[in-house]
Amino acid sequence: MVGDRELRRQGIRAKTKRTTGCSLIVVIDDLNPTLRGWFGYFQHSRERTFGTLDGWVRRRLRSLLRKQQKLKGIADTRGADQTRWPNRFFADHGLFSLRMAYETARQSSCR
Repeated sequence: MVGDRELRRQGIRAKTKRTTGCSLIVVIDDLNPTLRGWFGYFQHSRERTFGTLDGWVRRRLRSLLRKQQKLKGIADTRGADQTRWPNRFFADHGLFSLRMAYETARQSSCR
């Protein structure tokens, strides 16, 4: 039986397939509404949940970029992908960050 968490991730997996042939901008534009919807639904979850999901989405995108650049192998465990495409790279390309949205919502509710 597939869990609720796994069902949500399947939608992201479908949008971030390495063989999609779409540019990073197109993939991010397709992902952002889903990520915003997740945040709207899970905004009262624990903070660490958002960082974990953000990291997982970025790993999927790094894998897509690695394939587009014809780099061999799987994700480099020593951090080459994170050096090549740091988190800021994805933020600059408009990727919605669940953790940043959480921090913004938390600050506005503390007033």
